[in-house]
Amino acid sequence: MSLPPNDSAGVSDRSADSRRSEEHEALISDSLLADNRQFIGLTEEDNKRIRCKTDLHILTILVWVYFLQILDKSVLGYGAIFGLREDCELTGNQYSMVSSASAVAQLLVMPLTSWIMVRVPHRTLMASLVLGWGAAQTFMAACNGFTGLLITRFLLGVFEAGCLPLFSIITSQWYRRAEQPIRVAAWYGTNGLSTMLAAAVSNAFGHIHSGVASWRILFLFVGLMTVLSSPVVYYIMDSDISTAWFLTKRERLQALERLRTNKTGMGSHEFKWNQAFEGICEIKSLLFVGMAVCINVTAAVANTFGPIVVEGFGFSPEKASLLNIPFGAVQLLVIFPASYLAHRFRIKSLFLSLVLLPVLGGSIMLHVLDRDRTVLLLAAYYALAFVFGANPLLVSWIISNVGGTTKKSVLLALYNFGTSAGNIMGPLLFHSEDAPYYRPGLQVTMAITCILIAIIALQVVHLFYLNKMHQRSRVAHGKPAILHDTSMEHEYVGSDQNPSNGQQLGTDPFDDLTDSKNDEFVYVY
Repeated sequence: MSLPPNDSAGVSDRSADSRRSEEHEALISDSLLADNRQFIGLTEEDNKRIRCKTDLHILTILVWVYFLQILDKSVLGYGAIFGLREDCELTGNQYSMVSSASAVAQLLVMPLTSWIMVRVPHRTLMASLVLGWGAAQTFMAACNGFTGLLITRFLLGVFEAGCLPLFSIITSQWYRRAEQPIRVAAWYGTNGLSTMLAAAVSNAFGHIHSGVASWRILFLFVGLMTVLSSPVVYYIMDSDISTAWFLTKRERLQALERLRTNKTGMGSHEFKWNQAFEGICEIKSLLFVGMAVCINVTAAVANTFGPIVVEGFGFSPEKASLLNIPFGAVQLLVIFPASYLAHRFRIKSLFLSLVLLPVLGGSIMLHVLDRDRTVLLLAAYYALAFVFGANPLLVSWIISNVGGTTKKSVLLALYNFGTSAGNIMGPLLFHSEDAPYYRPGLQVTMAITCILIAIIALQVVHLFYLNKMHQRSRVAHGKPAILHDTSMEHEYVGSDQNPSNGQQLGTDPFDDLTDSKNDEFVYVY
């Protein structure tokens, strides 16, 4: 079957023959979308054009929504230094409990999140999540006590629970494996932007003297901005390639073709329990979850207690918020170069380990330095921002090494479980009675960073072993032992063929096979 000609814009005065040709073309396209075993012609120019369209309509939404999610989550720390604890009469560890409530919610709804991400179209799901957590953030501005803050923060966590795994699945289903690190960095890099904006806006609202507390204005501002973004997300977003409104019929086919070598599947709305159990029980999954826990213990410390720790250096609340702007800038300066290097050299584990070294060094400095060494203390605090370069590398590493829609959703939900566990543990390591040094918490942070580097090394060894197992399986099935992983090429390269017997490889990547069941799958380090 030959590929239909490019789909063009409708013209009112087309001839009857032209209309009949178009109807025939639509039937052919629908057939090909249903059966993607057929190879479609695709040039590098086609590849770039489709990627640019995808960036414009999918990546921009991911960037904006993730920015809002981090902004809504991080303003709690700035509210704390502008009177939230006093106005709501928080005592003891109540502030830590409020900050951890969203993470607890994410833990509780994790099983439901896995099922929803498979069953509900991504366009509908993302718009609903944005509306839900935006409303929770808005109502938080009206709270007057611990109970109200706890409930609204919990609801915020319920709706945010699907954000990171959903974004990861969307990235894996629209982009080649070589393209994923930069795209993950693009939306995850808004951590830095949101930190900078939250610091600047909280400082600006802090100078407003009215009958409404500045932290309430801050919460109301970011909450309403999120709520108003929900219909925009629904209007622009699309659920999958086969229905993408911004691609022509031919481009949809080519968009599917360019992802063939990923061998990670193109999505399914059937929740497969065998894939779910496989994802839960694998050693690879457990190691990835362990990394997520360790990374996000330190990240939670920076997000929740960062402004408080800086205030402990002797700064006023206004200056403490402003001094967090460079912290956000460091995140940006780390995330994009680290992700680019992982893309350029096609290895994630090495750069994931390297970004953790400044985190370890900064923790040590904060632990040993006296609190009158302000410049060095700030440098050590900013070094903690390197930890935010680890999560996008880890996410892209996970989605590059998992096949099967259900398995991927389960593993990313488990990743979110690890993230939430880290977010719960991090704030609880720091207690007000340990101020201004917080040495017990810093000691645990140092130990966790060392454990994380060891887990990364174990995962590399394990993936190397899995690749060897697949090589033996390919030989047993008459395929070449060594496959060239074209999904990691910087420019589009089609699927390999076995020149010795004419057997064509890459004919089953759309069958929703898991990585362990597809012996053509090549794990990346």
